[in-house]
Amino acid sequence: MKEPLVLVPGLSCNAALYASQWPALADGRPILVADHARDDTLSAIAKRLLTAAPPRFALCGLSMGGYVAFEVLRQAPERVTRLALLDTSAKPATLETNAPREQMIALAEKGAFDNVTTLLWQRLVASARLTDEPLRLLVRQMAEEVGADGFVRQQKAIMQRPDSRPILAGLSIPALVLVGEGDEITPVAEAQEMAKATEGRARLVVVPGCGHLSTLEAPEAVTAELLRWLA
Repeated sequence: MKEPLVLVPGLSCNAALYASQWPALADGRPILVADHARDDTLSAIAKRLLTAAPPRFALCGLSMGGYVAFEVLRQAPERVTRLALLDTSAKPATLETNAPREQMIALAEKGAFDNVTTLLWQRLVASARLTDEPLRLLVRQMAEEVGADGFVRQQKAIMQRPDSRPILAGLSIPALVLVGEGDEITPVAEAQEMAKATEGRARLVVVPGCGHLSTLEAPEAVTAELLRWLA
């Protein structure tokens, strides 16, 4: 049996985020999708993941999933065999980055979660995909399944994230850093900085014509890179 794989979705996302990759990744390999919507700190999310995960596993996270992955490495680095960071950042939260999150939390708590998902959609995908109705409906469905309460907990966890760049500097396991060319939320420069911090130990991949939700926008390209990372 191949080494187990733990997938961590992004904010307001669930297992459907990786649905296109699942058939190829699950060929002879056990997969666990982390439950990241029931706790409001990265520490608690990582603890829940580690409790459910096998003793050793490959770890892949997109966006918020990357923040969770870094916390897993803080808590139990010996259990992670390889790391994939998709459309994420190693930088800490700041007052500037937290301000819009506080606004979205306020909207969600006032019962305007629909407005939040509409606002987020404008930045989640490449501009050419904004009129992709099936994709929009999938993103909306994931958000509805996570729910407003889960969204608020996730945002609170993200707003506490520490600086993870020191983790990258000491990384010794096989790593992939992947980003959509048109990602507005965690731009290419963020990925380049992460890959550089590993001093060449991480493979950097920029996916053309793709925004923040790379697994959904460029499923075949992302699947190919994940298989290469797991090989």
